[in-house]
Amino acid sequence: MTDVMMPADDRLIVALDVPNAIAGLELATRIGDAARFYKIGLEMLMGGGLALARELMDEHGKRIFLDMKLFDIGNTIEGAVRGLADYGLDFLTVHGDPYVVRAAQEGKGGSDLKILAVTILTSLDRADLDGAMIKPGDIADLVVERAAKALAAGADGVIASPHEAAAIRALPEAQGKLIVTPGVRPAGAALGDQKRVMTPHDALAAGADHIVVGRPVNKAADPRRAAQAILSELP
Repeated sequence: MTDVMMPADDRLIVALDVPNAIAGLELATRIGDAARFYKIGLEMLMGGGLALARELMDEHGKRIFLDMKLFDIGNTIEGAVRGLADYGLDFLTVHGDPYVVRAAQEGKGGSDLKILAVTILTSLDRADLDGAMIKPGDIADLVVERAAKALAAGADGVIASPHEAAAIRALPEAQGKLIVTPGVRPAGAALGDQKRVMTPHDALAAGADHIVVGRPVNKAADPRRAAQAILSELP
């Protein structure tokens, strides 16, 4: 690949899956203008993630997806989301149970924060669901069912494997809603702990609005170039 800079594309969300805010800022600096949208998850949250989110937004013009997967009683969810809504974040994840989604929507009030409902984690397979005593059925069918219920409850979008993106996009409830897909790996990349994966191009072609990519970028010797390579794959 040449060093010609490709314009950043907000369909690509880079996961800052590093231990703390110092490492996160260093990684974002190395990626530079190759990415404008970053995901901050629980690992980073314990190491100053909210402070990093504020710095990336206010000083570097980045967009932030806070991946907290909130799950609790409705009153607690509502209060937590109300506190987070003041940060100016773009996306926040909650579990896709309808009562959780409704409480999160109450909490966000009139802010622009988008509430994304988690369906079934892309690292899980049927054996994992059996161990968690989740009802029988094909994973794809369960994901689509959970997505429909979460969207009907008011979610602004869902988190789902790219393998279910097309079926979710076809739902009446999905009209005008977001589909964000983790479990995306560039061609030839290691799968890691992901079990339901797709390439960036295919995930977007299947109906995803945004793809989340972590290790193929943040573990690369040259993260900026790795992000650019993903951008070159996008339709």
